[in-house]
Amino acid sequence: MKKLLALVPFLFASMAAQAADEFHLYNWNNYIAPETVTRFEAFCKCKVVQTYYGDNEEMLAKLAAGASGYDMIVPTGNALEPLIRQGFLKPLDKTQLPNLKNVNPVYLNTDFDKGNQYSVPYAYTITMLGYNDQKMKELGIPVDSWAAIFDPAILAKIKGKVTVLDSANELMAAALKYLGYSVNDTDEKHWQQAKDVIMKAKPYWAAFNGTSYIKELTVGNIWMSHGYSNDFFQAEQDAQAAGRKFHIRQGLPKEGAVLALDNMVIPKSAPRPDLALKFMNFMLEGKNSAELTNLIGSGNPNLEAMKSIKPEIAKNQAIFPDKATLSKLEMLKDLDSKKRRVRNKIWTEIRAS
Repeated sequence: MKKLLALVPFLFASMAAQAADEFHLYNWNNYIAPETVTRFEAFCKCKVVQTYYGDNEEMLAKLAAGASGYDMIVPTGNALEPLIRQGFLKPLDKTQLPNLKNVNPVYLNTDFDKGNQYSVPYAYTITMLGYNDQKMKELGIPVDSWAAIFDPAILAKIKGKVTVLDSANELMAAALKYLGYSVNDTDEKHWQQAKDVIMKAKPYWAAFNGTSYIKELTVGNIWMSHGYSNDFFQAEQDAQAAGRKFHIRQGLPKEGAVLALDNMVIPKSAPRPDLALKFMNFMLEGKNSAELTNLIGSGNPNLEAMKSIKPEIAKNQAIFPDKATLSKLEMLKDLDSKKRRVRNKIWTEIRAS
């Protein structure tokens, strides 16, 4: 019995060590390739435990409510701002990130995190148009302009076959771009103009849809959607797997659009910041970073990854735009509380009418 009791501390120590060798990743769903996870687990001799969120608002609300235990989070730029402002993040030890040199400088030193003190780019998406190529060709609908979802003269041809994202930030940004303004324009007169554009187009839309538009495009119920580049990539994959006679193509509006850069960050409360830094550097290796793009068609800020990305994806300018197009893309900035209240009021009026 004494021998058994003597073993108890060692058993508890072993259990604690086992629990400690877990890397807790709070991430978007389907935002890392399974084979990448398996390889990192072998590399770090740890278990990757993933928890998922559907949007930045959900993630921020959960953290504000006291959720903890995460070693890494992957927020978009405008969600990164409040996390830094609130002192939630741990500064990065860049001596542990030699692969940071692989990142395209275009995606470093953003307004959200000057000098990348807290964040490292992970992947990006572009908000754009996704459409049924067969129907758009038949009807002569332009697919290179936000007019496709805002111009009543065009919408009359596809009434009831259009969806837009159920997101104030994204839809207002598209309307502002359509009007020739910045997505980060905070002039309330311009916001009212954007609201007017949306209200005139709204009767022609089938729905505000941020969840099932991939499926609706794939089966042919919807012909034009406002959504995310990687979602339209998935819709095309699904359509071809189902043997559809049409293709789901991506249209990047000539007026410009939103580019959402997702970033790896480490909370101050992270139980294993050492594993988080290892994961960061691991994901900055070209091959590892490329696996996500090959899986879901996400944009990739890693120059070294381009060598391992499938050619048909690498040459897709809706995913990897040229310099001229890239200059028209903007990252959404966080609004202050006063402006957020005004924006929320406008959005409530849009959704309620």
